[in-house]
Amino acid sequence: MNEMTRIAYQTDAKRWEAVRIRDVAADGRFFCCVLSTGIYCYPSCAGRPARPENVRFHDTREAAIKAGFRACKRCRSELPPRAEREAWVVAQACRAIEAAEEPPSLDDLAASAGFSPFHFHRLFRKVTGVTPKAYAAARRMARVQEGLRSTASVTETIYDSGFNSSGRFYEAADGMLGMTPSAYRAGGKGETISWASGESTLGCVLVAGTARGICAILIGDVAHDLVADLQLRFPRATLLPADAEVASWVEQVIAYVDRPGNAIGLPLDIRGTAFQRQVWEVLQTIPAGETLTYTDVATKLGNPRAVRAVAGACAANRLAVAVPCHRVVASDGGLAGYRWGIARKKALLERERA
Repeated sequence: MNEMTRIAYQTDAKRWEAVRIRDVAADGRFFCCVLSTGIYCYPSCAGRPARPENVRFHDTREAAIKAGFRACKRCRSELPPRAEREAWVVAQACRAIEAAEEPPSLDDLAASAGFSPFHFHRLFRKVTGVTPKAYAAARRMARVQEGLRSTASVTETIYDSGFNSSGRFYEAADGMLGMTPSAYRAGGKGETISWASGESTLGCVLVAGTARGICAILIGDVAHDLVADLQLRFPRATLLPADAEVASWVEQVIAYVDRPGNAIGLPLDIRGTAFQRQVWEVLQTIPAGETLTYTDVATKLGNPRAVRAVAGACAANRLAVAVPCHRVVASDGGLAGYRWGIARKKALLERERA
């Protein structure tokens, strides 16, 4: 426990407030002991609150026991806090997923954890922000990516990643990699990415596309810097001046930047982790002219505590305006960070609200 956390619950007034709102964050920071029942509880205990005159606070479990109190059967105060227990259960499931050659079924994971499939699925998503299936897919994707970077052949990667046939692997590869396995293994070598740039009222806009759709929309001051950024993302891909299709995309993207609406209506080649994709899907549901806070987005994902992870996913977004991370603001309504500059974020929101 760090010193700031200890200070947060140092006074009886702060502790009473934590008990009143059943603050899960206070669990383990102190214990609420009830004279009339002789039990000690976590602050978040769902039991009926005791009268203030019957309550004593103790800093540690050991101090409560020494004072003659016994553990509450409802909140299981003799065990680590519920959040820690849940995190441990989910961590064990994550390790099982990572170690398995084939992704374990939801029923098997739930049985090992001692939960019903429904409750385990809900708990896993609450703690990690993704479903067990999505986590398994992300881990498999990571193994595929690592294998293609380090092994001698695609065949080795197929079986090391848990696929029992090359057909299943190639069927899934496009969604995991956004390109052929051999092209990914070569750092994008053999993949052609067309790009074009143009000037908008917010600066230079670069649009890059693959055969699957737009893979990057970058906004900056000069095209040279944006091309360099694109090259860093695909170091061994062939970057070519745009064909007619990509050139038409640039015109549409610039028109959208200048006059933003509800949807950009262009094919997108979205590449990211399972969690990032979940965040970006939520962003695409925010109507033009409206905003959500990072906490709002995390809550929609079923994990209100994943605020920093949501902010990280917004920062990793490569598709400006198409995936509208500019519609996510701080809890106080402030604009907070924006990959392409706060001034541009403000301008986009103002245009959408006009």
